[in-house]
Amino acid sequence: MKITKVAKIPVKENPHKVDARMLYDKESAQTVHIQLNPGENLKPHITPVEVFFFIIEGTPDILVGDEKQRVETNSLVESPKDVVHCIYNNTDEVVRVLVVKAPKPVAKTRIL
Repeated sequence: MKITKVAKIPVKENPHKVDARMLYDKESAQTVHIQLNPGENLKPHITPVEVFFFIIEGTPDILVGDEKQRVETNSLVESPKDVVHCIYNNTDEVVRVLVVKAPKPVAKTRIL
């Protein structure tokens, strides 16, 4: 059994300049833990594979396509491939999200 602790994984450099840690990186999928402090957000971007976001903590605003909505903790949000998406922390609390991409992307994500 392999157990990965988020706190022991180094922050991955990323164009969003946020705390993002690669927890799982296999051909079948990738999982990234993202922490957004109050006022932080990702840049809108398009991923060439299916993505889902599982909200671990906080209530971020999530954009998928042309729909933006506040999402509660313990919710899962799906984003189809090739559709713009983004996560915003417009609250005074920390937001933590698991981002799962399946399969692992072979093309680059496009930042808008």
